[in-house]
Amino acid sequence: MPALRSNVAVAVVVVVLVVIVALALGPLSRPPGSTASPAWTATPAGTTLAPGTPQPSATAGPTATTGTSASPRPTVSHVWLIVMENHEYGSIIGSPSAPYINSLAAKYALLTNYYATTHPSEPNYIAIVAGSTLGVTGDGTYDLTGESVFRQLASVGKTWRAYEQDIQPGCFTGSTAKAEPDGPGTDGAYARKHDPAISFTYVSGDATQCANIQPLRDFDPAAAAFAFITPNLINDMHDGSVAQGDTFLRDFVPLITGSPAFGTGVLFITFDEGSSSAGSHGDGGGHIATLIVAPGIKAGTRIGTYADHYSLLRTTQDLLGLPCLSASCSRTAISY
Repeated sequence: MPALRSNVAVAVVVVVLVVIVALALGPLSRPPGSTASPAWTATPAGTTLAPGTPQPSATAGPTATTGTSASPRPTVSHVWLIVMENHEYGSIIGSPSAPYINSLAAKYALLTNYYATTHPSEPNYIAIVAGSTLGVTGDGTYDLTGESVFRQLASVGKTWRAYEQDIQPGCFTGSTAKAEPDGPGTDGAYARKHDPAISFTYVSGDATQCANIQPLRDFDPAAAAFAFITPNLINDMHDGSVAQGDTFLRDFVPLITGSPAFGTGVLFITFDEGSSSAGSHGDGGGHIATLIVAPGIKAGTRIGTYADHYSLLRTTQDLLGLPCLSASCSRTAISY
């Protein structure tokens, strides 16, 4: 009997050891090709999972903070913005007078549901850089102190430029000018109302900041994180024809798309206002064509989500890592 008890005890010990080893090596003994179970973490208190539902792992996701989009967006090195003038969407898209613009729409992305903010021109220019018209209701000479994307960029050490076709050299504060030759297209005149940067006193009153406003002939696609580009009054279609504006873009846009900087940049082409008062979301400046030209965009992309000048500012701010401003905070960055 003592020998039997001894043998039983040994057998029990062996079985226990085998079980312990099997439990320890279980994950290593799965058949080839099987998948290991996830390293689960605790379910938050108060969460009830259906029977048999795997507990999700805790994965850090994007956090929505003031001034940034809740969805992750890439940070680009360069944003270029060209603003044209006074044409409704239907007079541009599909127009035989605008073959180059329509070729860009076929090759890149077109926003089909984009609206200007108001009428006339200047409040739209202010809105697109400030997230607000800052009380500007007409075309004129203004000295504004409100925030803008220009001061945002300067405050974080990022560069900006405003390339104004036919502006006089130096920190020009006059209402109109003509300095030729100045870049491609037809000879025309500069208009202060289409140059939003000069309307801010922290630009016009600071020689360093004011030097960022330059003639178009000085355009360098790699010079700045953000470049606001204004053709003269002929080439922006204000006084000129759709065909003249289209020809200007045909000659100018390749300076961007053909440069090494384009590989890490995005070009937006929009209009200040349309000829109607269509719009919603507080807008009433008309339905306008807006293009997104960037590497990697699927040809012929159409974006039908409602967007406006505040949406475009929010997109620029998100791409450059800047906080939102005023009405841009209530807009969602445009996905493309």
